[in-house]
Amino acid sequence: MQLGRVVGHVWATRKDEALTGVKFLVVRIIEKLPEEGDKILVAADTIGAGVGEKVLVARGSSARRLSGLLQAPIDASVIGIIDEETGEMK
Repeated sequence: MQLGRVVGHVWATRKDEALTGVKFLVVRIIEKLPEEGDKILVAADTIGAGVGEKVLVARGSSARRLSGLLQAPIDASVIGIIDEETGEMK
């Protein structure tokens, strides 16, 4: 899992049928070291996250399993909205 912040939405009028009804979000991955630079990805969202929220993102086959979309071509999925965190990564 990775921490990220939702920075936008993606709309696709033409897509694989398995993705019908799936919302897509643009997520900026939060890295530990600023020099690692920004990593942006598109993640499927089945939990209702919104722009500006910190989220947990699963990638790879876990993203499909956790979102209940086993047959969909999904590489990343928002699996949680962070309410509060402690520690150094703020």
